[in-house]
Amino acid sequence: MAVPSAHEFHWQSLSRLASGRVYHSLCEVGGQMYMLGGCDAVGRPSPALELYSPEGDRWMTLPQMPTPRAGAAVAVLGKQILVVGGVGEDQSPLKVVEMFNTEEGKWRKRSTLREALMGVSITVKDGRALAVGGMGADLLPRSILQQYDLRKDVWALLPPMPTARYDANTHLLANKLYVAGGRQCKRPVKAFEVFDAETRSWTTLPSMPCKRSYGGVLWDVNGRLCLLGGLRQGGHQSSKFTKNVNIFDTSQGCWLKSEETVAMKTKRADFASAFLRGRMVVAGGLGHEPSALDTVEAFHPQKKKWERLSPMNSPRCSTSSIVIRDRLLVVGGVNQVPSSAHEILYVKEEEYL
Repeated sequence: MAVPSAHEFHWQSLSRLASGRVYHSLCEVGGQMYMLGGCDAVGRPSPALELYSPEGDRWMTLPQMPTPRAGAAVAVLGKQILVVGGVGEDQSPLKVVEMFNTEEGKWRKRSTLREALMGVSITVKDGRALAVGGMGADLLPRSILQQYDLRKDVWALLPPMPTARYDANTHLLANKLYVAGGRQCKRPVKAFEVFDAETRSWTTLPSMPCKRSYGGVLWDVNGRLCLLGGLRQGGHQSSKFTKNVNIFDTSQGCWLKSEETVAMKTKRADFASAFLRGRMVVAGGLGHEPSALDTVEAFHPQKKKWERLSPMNSPRCSTSSIVIRDRLLVVGGVNQVPSSAHEILYVKEEEYL
């Protein structure tokens, strides 16, 4: 498959947010982007729900969430958006679950979690939401795996993960739910495990090669897990920015040797990352510069090298991002203070607006 060349990628600034926002959640329903919650400049969780309509490049304010929250886990079930856990106004984890019907424009309260959790990872399988791990009010990680049935409005417990954690990365491949990394009491974990939905059992996979946090985590179309950059921790050393790339091949069940991977050009953490038109793309984040980065690079699979793309219009880290119709939208984040920037990366041959 031919991939676009570096000069074909183009950034465009879109209609800004009403105010700076960070730790908000994004999802897509019907080709449109919904933005939920987040924190404002003074760290207050927001109840906001906004819809970005690309046709008119405008934001529409929708009915607010009943519960203000930041860092919520979000799952799309048909035309409904399920919002799970996160951090509430008192800065504590939430057990409240709410659902927005995009056709009716209404919120409904749903069955709560068994306990308040933040840092839950959520995936959808066969119309049901699978919620993995999280951190409780006692600041300890959980190993819980729970499944939400929309029709019954019930959370069912499935066999727990071998390793308790929060902020893990989850990916569904056929009947298998992969859970990579995450944190325990602010420390990154190397655990990599897979849940087989048919046998309802967990298998421990070879651990991630290094402890890292705030890196990029991507899955390619061939079922390979790609870990990019981040903050690396080892022994008693302090955290260090890295440009390392590690790749796990699920068909072989092993991590590729280091000589089979290509490091990024720039050491960075807390950046936006995505697969876009067959290329791994990383944008912004933090590095060894004193301020947030605007640099962008993309991996060319045939040339086997990272190439610089045009920089972002607004340097920032801690963004929320989503790919919709082969375009990467990067929303909010931080550049010393929460940012209201909103921009899109697309291939120039297809004018976006």
